[in-house]
Amino acid sequence: MAAPKFAPVSATDVVRTYESPEHVPQAWSPDRPAEIHGRQPEGARLGYQGPDQGYVLTLSERFRSRIVVAAGESVNDAIRGSINIALRRASLFGRAPVVHDLTIAFTIWGWLDASAAADLVSRRSALFEGVANTDHHYTEGRLIADLVPESTLRLTPDAATSAYAAGKWRELTGA
Repeated sequence: MAAPKFAPVSATDVVRTYESPEHVPQAWSPDRPAEIHGRQPEGARLGYQGPDQGYVLTLSERFRSRIVVAAGESVNDAIRGSINIALRRASLFGRAPVVHDLTIAFTIWGWLDASAAADLVSRRSALFEGVANTDHHYTEGRLIADLVPESTLRLTPDAATSAYAAGKWRELTGA
């Protein structure tokens, strides 16, 4: 680093220059005990990994006032089950969750429709019951995410809404 002009330096002092260190460490390599080699593991209860998944909690709260539940259903159950679907969709594209992931998840299960079909309400009531309590119902939440076909997850929000409006909720949800 150069010295400022006002610093007293003798004209006979040797000017300091850059020198390499005497020891050069080896290059870093991923050799930690818990290092994952290759792709993320897949299997029961492992979920779907992706970056910044916690952001889905912020996004889901923006839907809370729009969710329509029938008697005996819980908004918290609807949100938690739909979060699982949204996270699966986001990880499919290798990115953090966005509002469109939740829009599709809420749409295909009729949570945004005040006049959802009675058979859909019956099916989702059974599937989503208690899912908000992840301590005891984690497996059920994973089942909801795993039910939805990948073809549904690859749809645009408009395409999912159109298919739902056409009464194709069974094909969209895999139920």
